Amino acid sequence: MKTWKNWISGLCLCAGLGVGVATLESCTAQGQQAGGQTADSTTVENKNVVVETIMARRSIRKYKDQPVEREKLEALLECGINAPSGMNQQPWEVRVVDDASYINGVTEIFKKVNPKAAEEEGFKNMFRNAPVVIFIGSPKDGSGQFDCGLLGENIVLAAQSMGLGTCFLGGPVRFMLDNEEAKPYVDRLQFSADYGLLYAIAVGYPDESPEAKPRDASKAKFVE
Repeated sequence: MKTWKNWISGLCLCAGLGVGVATLESCTAQGQQAGGQTADSTTVENKNVVVETIMARRSIRKYKDQPVEREKLEALLECGINAPSGMNQQPWEVRVVDDASYINGVTEIFKKVNPKAAEEEGFKNMFRNAPVVIFIGSPKDGSGQFDCGLLGENIVLAAQSMGLGTCFLGGPVRFMLDNEEAKPYVDRLQFSADYGLLYAIAVGYPDESPEAKPRDASKAKFVE
């Protein structure tokens, strides 16, 4: 039986935030070699699985009440830590939480401060109802944040390829850092002393299929 580790190494090489554009050509070459075909540059989007994954990925804010297999979560972690980083410093720490008692516990604190949010239809937890939350920490001196972004993009693109939905989360992280009652939940993540919580990613099986938002292509130009 095939395992995720049979294919994640190739996926991770092309899934980084900067890699999505800057190394599109190299990703295309890998896809061609694997498939034994030569893709014309005008049809690469239709034939290259990495490009298709990038273009299909959406932020998901509704999730099914379905656990995510540990095997898939382990594959996401491996893809994440294979992101590029300056001088291979790997300035990140990653914590995966799929424990409902943790998610529900910090959500109860959030509900006390934000009772109206809890009244919204379908509200289950403060992480967009996701059954899994991946927390990313970076050095407190402010370095490594760009590299942590690359790690996160690897994770969300790998998740897309596995049929999982994701959403980058900033608001819940700010709440956890600012609310004294919630800070013990940050402590439970056990980041190193010189690391702090930077952002989080909601992960789960999607319960919606949102359309792509418009993109302003005029912001990307060739310099002649």
